[in-house]
Formats: sequence, C-alpha cells, structure tokens
Amino acid sequence: MNNQEKNDNKEQNNALISKYKQYLQLEKSLSSNTIDAYLSDLDKLFSYLALENIHVLDVNLDILHNFAAGLLDIGIHPRSQARILSGIRSFYKFLVIEDYLQEDPTTLLESPKIGIKLPDVLTVDEIDRIINAVDMTKLEGQRNRAILELLYSCGLRVSELCSLQLSDLYFEEGFIRVEGKGGKQRLVPISTSAIEELNLYFEQRNQMTNIKSGHDSYVFLSFRRGTKLSRIMIFHMIKELVELAGIHKTVSPHTFRHSFATHLLEGGANLRAIQVLLGHECITTTEIYTHIDSALLRKEIIEHHPRNLKRFL
Repeated sequence: MNNQEKNDNKEQNNALISKYKQYLQLEKSLSSNTIDAYLSDLDKLFSYLALENIHVLDVNLDILHNFAAGLLDIGIHPRSQARILSGIRSFYKFLVIEDYLQEDPTTLLESPKIGIKLPDVLTVDEIDRIINAVDMTKLEGQRNRAILELLYSCGLRVSELCSLQLSDLYFEEGFIRVEGKGGKQRLVPISTSAIEELNLYFEQRNQMTNIKSGHDSYVFLSFRRGTKLSRIMIFHMIKELVELAGIHKTVSPHTFRHSFATHLLEGGANLRAIQVLLGHECITTTEIYTHIDSALLRKEIIEHHPRNLKRFL
C-alpha cells in the first residue's frame, strides 16, 4: 500500500468513524462519555489494521482473532478485552445496517471468559452507621443524609442522583422520576424516610441566595458554589463517612445501589420488579447484581425494603 492509498484509507476511516459517532448519538442515544469509550476502543482496532495494511471493510474472523490474541499478549485484562470486542461488534453491526458490508465478521467472535466480581454489599447496620457518621453540625449535614437515604432507598446510579431535578419529585404519589442510561426514564418508589430527609434538606436549600443560573432546578446543590453536585463530590463524601464509620469495605455510591437490590431480593421481592426499579434492559444484568405496573412496584418496595419494614415493627 503506497502513501496515497494510505491517505485515502485514513480519510475513509475518518468518514466511517464520523458516521458511526452520529449513529451512537442519534440512534443509540448514548452519553458522550460512553461514545468516547466506544471510539477509544475502536481506535485500537484501526491502529492494528493500519500496521497490517488491512482495510477496515476487508476484516474477517481470522483477522479479528489475531487482533484479540494481540490484546491478550500485551497483557490487557480479560474484562477490558471483552469491552473492546463488544465495541467492535457494535461498529460492524453499524456497517451492516448502513450497507457498507453484507455480512458481519464479528458474528462468531467470542469474548474471553471472565469471572463475575460482585461489589461489596453493606448490611443495614453498616448503612445506618454511615448515615449516623454525618456531622449534623455542618451546613451540608442534612443534605448528605438525604443523599445517602436516596441512594439506598431508591437504588439510584450516582449520575442519576446528580441529575435529579425538583420536577422529578412526586412525594404525594410516593415516586421519583429518574433519567437513566440513554435518556430512558423510569418511576421509582421513594421511602418515607427519604422523603423526610429531603424535606428537612429543602428547608435549608430554600434559604440559599447564591444558586447559579441554570442550576436552580437541580435537587442537590453545593452550598458554597451554588451549583449542582458532581459525582466526584459524592464519591469523596461517601469515602470520608465510611472511614468515620469504621467500615473496612470498598464502598462507593454504587455500593448503595447494589445493597438496595440485594436487600430487596433477600426480603423476597420479585426479580422482575427489581429489574424495573434499577432500570436494567436485560434481566441477566439484574441477576448479576443480586448473587408491571407502578402500583405493583410500590407494593414491592414498601413490603420488602428495610427502610419501610422498620416502621411496621
């Protein structure tokens, strides 16, 4: 392949990547972070093909096997290998959909076998210890208690919690509206404990005079900055509280979500209900997490979640 052919090849690849990015944005409704991850993984394949002088539309299963073997040789973890190959499958599926290819070369491409590593689960007592570790003499104390209750009582992703808006709260009905991955919305029942903690926080929030333009609709705000809280702020807050509570586990906001699902399952909740509450498209994802109508969902969480059970003891 001469220099002119290489330049032409590069231009065509860039055009394909540009169209693929549009596909991920418009058709798949993926977040910018997820799209960047897909393109970053895809770049590894393009780099390999460039070294081997292979056009992206000429790839076959043998070439992909060699590429996958190369990932193993350079020490990439099996979980990362699986993610990269998943991204490549998505790209070639796009090429078939857009009629660049007649057959998908990734159809028989297998991912490496990886063990399932479940995150730590907190006990109800440990969750109480973390919440009780909040310093209520500080301005942000009540806000942080409300955050922890909401993470555990509703099983939210930290990104969902950060993007939660006042218009998403339906306290009288006992639900909150959550925007999950891909912009998909779901209704999640909220416990009485979480509502109480939020209402106490709102007494402070309503007195804020420094809220920045464009941030006034968000539920959780920084008292100092007047802006919505970031994921990093919540990660740091939880890390400090876990240390203060004397808990020796790896705990993140996601740990509360996993504990939410596990405790519901242990309490006898229906797996399908848990799937809907977590916003999982596939029930197998929920099965990994755990070891309809809205009335039924509310009944499930009221009957089986520890925060609600306490009120009936």
